[in-house]
Amino acid sequence: MNIFTCIGLAGFLMMMESTMAKEVTVKVEGVDVKRGGNLMVMLFSEKGFPKKHQDAQQLITVKAEESDMLFVFTTELNEFALKVLHDENENGKVTKNWTGIMPAEGLGFSNDQKIGLTGPPSYKNAKVSVKDQDTEFSIKLRYP
Repeated sequence: MNIFTCIGLAGFLMMMESTMAKEVTVKVEGVDVKRGGNLMVMLFSEKGFPKKHQDAQQLITVKAEESDMLFVFTTELNEFALKVLHDENENGKVTKNWTGIMPAEGLGFSNDQKIGLTGPPSYKNAKVSVKDQDTEFSIKLRYP
């Protein structure tokens, strides 16, 4: 085997490894179970983040029953953003408070991003990168 064959084989193996599926565990902390409703945990590529839930690459919806909950996604993406919504009224979207601007339900984002005066975080600020190994992220829900 010559040097060019070895380099080509190594490059091919690295490319294959970067597209292999990996487990992404999301630990959601601080769920206010007294509020009832569902938790919606979403994994996004850049498209649709953070408002278009229908564009999420993956979505898990479960009853909000414990203050800390674990969710597992399997993805081939090396870069993505996470969003968690405590959907208290189970309407599938963020309900706003009396101002019509700020959320009335719990929200959390990857990289500990928050809703600000200018709105939700950008994909650039919320994105996380993973290599070829399984990874765990923690997201703390924030309530109004």
